[in-house]
Amino acid sequence: MTVLVTGAAGFIGMHTVRALLDRGDRVIGIDNLNSYYDPALKRARLAEIEGRNGFTFETVDFSDRAAMAAFDARHPEIDRIIHLGAQAGVRYSIQQPFDYAQANLVGHLVMMEIARGRIDTGLRHFVYASSSSVYGANRDIPFSIEDRVDRPVSFYGATKKANEVMTHSYASLYGIPSTGLRFFTVYGPWGRPDMSPWLFADRILRGEPIQVFNHGQMRRDFTFVDDIVAGVIAALDHPPAGAEGTPPNAVYNLGNNQPVALLDYIRVIEAACGREAKLDMKEMQPGDVLETYADIDASTRDLGYRPTTSIEVGIPKFVDWFRRYHGL
Repeated sequence: MTVLVTGAAGFIGMHTVRALLDRGDRVIGIDNLNSYYDPALKRARLAEIEGRNGFTFETVDFSDRAAMAAFDARHPEIDRIIHLGAQAGVRYSIQQPFDYAQANLVGHLVMMEIARGRIDTGLRHFVYASSSSVYGANRDIPFSIEDRVDRPVSFYGATKKANEVMTHSYASLYGIPSTGLRFFTVYGPWGRPDMSPWLFADRILRGEPIQVFNHGQMRRDFTFVDDIVAGVIAALDHPPAGAEGTPPNAVYNLGNNQPVALLDYIRVIEAACGREAKLDMKEMQPGDVLETYADIDASTRDLGYRPTTSIEVGIPKFVDWFRRYHGL
C-alpha cells in the first residue's frame, strides 16, 4: 500500500520521503510550496526525490478542504499518513498568527478528517509532527512526555499542543491509531533558512556578525535530521493499540538527549566554516526558552529510537551541504 507524506518538499519531509523510498515503500507527497521561505529551496529538495520509483508528488494545500477531498478521492490506496506539513517558526508566529491558525489548526483538522474517512478502508496509522515548543518554559529537566504542556510561551507551541489535544479526541471518538512526535531542534542538510545553522553559517562565511540571544546563555537539544527520520519511520511501524478503555493514541519525544550550550554550538559551526564568528549579543527574544532537553526513555523503549549523531559530526555535514548548495 501507500504512505501519504504532507510537507514533502519541506526539510524533514524530503528526508522522510527518501528514507521510505529507500526501504521500498510507495509514497505520495503533497506540499503547497508556499513562500514562507524561498520556494526554490523546496523545488530543489523535490528534485532530489522526484522521478524515483514509487514516488508521486502533487501540489496541494492540506488546509484546503475541497482540494483535499478531491485528492482523497483520487488515492484510495493510501493506508498510512505522515503529517509533517505545518507553518513552522516560533518568532514568525508572533508576527503572523493567522497563518498558523490556518495551517496548523485548520490543516490538522482537515488531515484528521481524511484519516477518519479511511478507518473503514484500512487506515493503519496517522503519524504527525508535534514540537518541543509545547513544553514552553517548563522548568523540569529533561522534558518528559509526562510533564504538563498547557503553558506554551509561543503561539506556534500553542498550535502544536492543540494538535495533540485534537488528535486525542479523534483517536477516542473514532479509534484512529495516532502518534504525535515532539521534535527537538532538528538540523542538517537541506535545512530551513530561518534556522540557526543556516543563519550562522551564512553570516560567518560572509564575515558578518551573528545575533546571539540571551548573551549565549541558552541550551538546545540539537537533533540531526537522519536521527529524526529514523524515529518517524520507527513510529510509523509501531501504531499504538490502546490499552483497555484508552484510545490508540501516543506521543513521543524525538531529540538527541544531549543539550548543548549555544556558545559551544557556535564554536562547532566556526570550526566547520573555518572562520571565527563575530558575536552580536542580544537580549532574550519573546517566545524563546532557556533550554530544551528531551527525555527519550519512552521512544527508546517503544520505538527502539536511539539517536547517534553529535553536533561535531552533524554540523560539518550541514556546512558541507550549505557550501555545495550555494556554490561556495
